[in-house]
Amino acid sequence: DEDDDDFDLFGSDDEEEKAAQWLQKKKTKKPSVWVAKSNIILDVKPWDDEIDMAEVEKMVRSIEHDGLLWGASKLVPLAYGIKKLQISCVVEDDKVGTDFLEEAILAYEDLIQSVDVAAFNKV
Repeated sequence: DEDDDDFDLFGSDDEEEKAAQWLQKKKTKKPSVWVAKSNIILDVKPWDDEIDMAEVEKMVRSIEHDGLLWGASKLVPLAYGIKKLQISCVVEDDKVGTDFLEEAILAYEDLIQSVDVAAFNKV
């Protein structure tokens, strides 16, 4: 019955050592930093149909801030020949908010009548 003594029901010392090493590695790994981000689509409306919307888009995209990344845009017919600029951006929630975006865009008051949040989604 000496063969029975060699049989270990709970695994060998090597397996226990490997498991302990794995746990130690897992504990010493730096925790991943999760950054809350949002995708925002803004409707930027001009005063009238005489406004150069390419210039409006250029001005909007010129707004730079840490945590702000401009995305795709398109012109959407509004009424009476007026088109609004619909532009998307991805923002880090702790660094950029909709209030900041609206105020920065409305600073171009001679071209832009209003800014509305068309969509707001967490990423």
